[in-house]
Amino acid sequence: MAEEHKHEESTAESIMEKIAEKIRGHDDGSSSSSDSDDEKKSSPSSLKAKIYRLFGREKPVHSVLGGGKPADIFLWRNKKVSGGALGVATAAWVLFELLEYHLLTLVCHSSIFALAVLFLWSNASTFIHKTPPRIPHVHIPEEPVIQLASGLRFEVNRGFTALRDIASGRDLKKFLVVISGLWVLSILGSCCNFVTLFYIATVLLFTVPVLYEKYEDQVDAFGEKAMKEIKKQYAVLDEKVLSKVMSKIPRGALTKKKD
Repeated sequence: MAEEHKHEESTAESIMEKIAEKIRGHDDGSSSSSDSDDEKKSSPSSLKAKIYRLFGREKPVHSVLGGGKPADIFLWRNKKVSGGALGVATAAWVLFELLEYHLLTLVCHSSIFALAVLFLWSNASTFIHKTPPRIPHVHIPEEPVIQLASGLRFEVNRGFTALRDIASGRDLKKFLVVISGLWVLSILGSCCNFVTLFYIATVLLFTVPVLYEKYEDQVDAFGEKAMKEIKKQYAVLDEKVLSKVMSKIPRGALTKKKD
């Protein structure tokens, strides 16, 4: 009887172990399926379309501005330096535009004041028994000047190449964009002078990037809608006007140049 009782207990234990293993296997399967579902839910980027950015931008705003200290200044990473730079630009605009002070006059008056102070200090130091001022040796290194001139030369040549391509009639869309930009600049130039335009550009450079970085998603969403509408209107204009005008222009000379 004792052996039968032990045999029944062992069979009952084996049955319970099999049931427990089945329950564990079911739990593992359900957990793995839930994990896979969670992974699918947590990776919407693989299913979601690429986010639209203005002008096809893929880098962050800081990198677009060149990175480093200039980008930090424009994006107000250091508020004291950014505020100081904007304050200097504002003071220069007030001085040259509102007070009608001229740049050459300012340079001459500043040089006269600095030279007079240093000259008097150097001669008075022998009488007051103090050390004369230490005037540093100013020397412009050759390498940065060559690099700046080379970079400026490259940009000017690229601009001339772009203007030549536009004038040759190869890209109508780029031609219209450049003509519109020059027309807007001519209107702005008739309203204000170069100093005011430079100050307006400086203020925009210190405000637009930081505001765009703060409200990036909203601006990009609005920009996407605007670009779709512009492309739609341009397609209508191209179909009704531009294609007809371009079809009447003789293309023989242009094809000979391309060949």
